[in-house]
Amino acid sequence: MEISEEPPTSAVFIDNCHFSQVIFINMEKFYVPGGDITCYYTLTENIIPRGKDWVGIFRVGWKTTREYYTFMWAPLPGDSHRDTTVQQQIQFKACYLPQDDEYYQFCYVDQDGMVRGASVPFQFRVETEDDILVVTPQGQLEEVELQNQNLQKENEKLKANCASLQKQNSHLQQELKRAQELQNTLEALRSNTEKLELELDFLRKKNIHLKRLDDGRGAELHQLKEQVQSVTSDKERLETRLKTALAHLDQLQQHNESLRKELEEQKRLFQILQGKMEEADEENQQLRENNGKLLRHLSQAREASSSSVASQAPVQAPEVGGLLFGNPYCGFYKEMVPGQ
Repeated sequence: MEISEEPPTSAVFIDNCHFSQVIFINMEKFYVPGGDITCYYTLTENIIPRGKDWVGIFRVGWKTTREYYTFMWAPLPGDSHRDTTVQQQIQFKACYLPQDDEYYQFCYVDQDGMVRGASVPFQFRVETEDDILVVTPQGQLEEVELQNQNLQKENEKLKANCASLQKQNSHLQQELKRAQELQNTLEALRSNTEKLELELDFLRKKNIHLKRLDDGRGAELHQLKEQVQSVTSDKERLETRLKTALAHLDQLQQHNESLRKELEEQKRLFQILQGKMEEADEENQQLRENNGKLLRHLSQAREASSSSVASQAPVQAPEVGGLLFGNPYCGFYKEMVPGQ
């Protein structure tokens, strides 16, 4: 199957992805170079597959979905998948696979370019007897991972608070807009009232003129007085409504200012947490570098030991435990997937 077009990607960073909606299963630690490989995964009920979803191979350390090495379009499950989990598989041809021994992982990406699931890391090379496990400060690694989880929870909580404040701010903006429209209406009514007052003044003058012409037109004069009283009453009611609307508008503006300050404070806290997460990421990187150094020292020690005791009986290999050589994810993978 040829890859005929580019998959949909996004510049969204890895921190904003949801990795629990697609679960990769039956993973191997090593895949032999030069052969096709089959990727197995489970679609949970939390994801709705779409036609442009795809599964890509990413080098460990990627930041956005634009950094894929190769990909295959994800097949759509049958209609029976609704509200249930379903297992799927994709075969990657050998000619499209990486040729180095770097660590890679499978990622399920939806047609919006968002990651919905990621596998444990693996390599494209033949497994040898030297692929042993080394002991690293597991307690320190677990502590850093726990700090990352706590920071992630606080980050999500702050995001939810920011979204709520933005929603409230949007609602207040709508109310403010309606208040402005009401004020415009009141201004129009005030202008109309002024016109009515001018008309009233004209009527008064006309009334005086009519009085001079014919004192007997009492009925018409009475009608004009009623019109004057009605216009005056309308003016008073409009002025009262205008005062009430202006007072309400002032309250809305004060509330909006308070929410704006609160939103700025939440953004400041959010930036602080982001800084802490970056520090935790740097500590994780340092642990990986230390693990690599320990591995090189162990390899040198074994080579020296092999040359000095060549005539002795072979030493039994240590039991598997701890972290996979050069792979900080192996210990976590064995806890999550028994029997692997």
